[in-house]
Amino acid sequence: MPELDLSRITLRQVNETLHAADAAARDGAFRITHPNGAHAVAVGLDAPIDVTIDGHVGYYCGGMNKLARITVNGRAGPAVGENIMSGTVRVTGNASQYAAASGHGGTVIIEGDASARCGISMKGVDIVVGGSVGHMSAFMAQAGNLVVCGDAGHHLGDSIYEARVFIGGIVESLGADCIEKPMRDEHHALLAALLERAGFSTDTATFRRYGSARKLYNFDIDHADAY
Repeated sequence: MPELDLSRITLRQVNETLHAADAAARDGAFRITHPNGAHAVAVGLDAPIDVTIDGHVGYYCGGMNKLARITVNGRAGPAVGENIMSGTVRVTGNASQYAAASGHGGTVIIEGDASARCGISMKGVDIVVGGSVGHMSAFMAQAGNLVVCGDAGHHLGDSIYEARVFIGGIVESLGADCIEKPMRDEHHALLAALLERAGFSTDTATFRRYGSARKLYNFDIDHADAY
């Protein structure tokens, strides 16, 4: 496995090497060492390559990912997996704010906790969090699935559209137009598949499902105080 050492070469050189693998359209595996919180590591990848990052990363790691399988052996700063299209981004530690923001597809897995606005404006991405998430998670979430094995902060799912949210722990409060919904057999099956894909063996029996009440789709004077 080729090693890209960020203590010896520049971030531009690292990303250019990964993008060259994209251009070659070949499977490959790369290891990035000594990231030391660098921003925009492994962004814009467009081929089914494996990238392992040994250490902590800053902003936008794995952003705009397509097809690649990225693993961060450490913590991630804001917007990890931002605007992901497909493939996988996994963080073995905690993640900061707006993880997987605007993600269109693929899977983002955070084995630890995620901070505020996890899954903001998600558009089809699947997000699985082993720990808890902060306030305003799934804000304006349009499509996809957010699974949180732990707790959720205030205003979960504020102004949510058609995304599905599964919470295993306590929800501090729900945002505008977000309500609890029944967990039917098909939801347990979907949740079990998402947890298995993430590598978690959590029982689905403790989870509750949340989604849109669909009262904010069109302006209604009777609901004006909810806007």
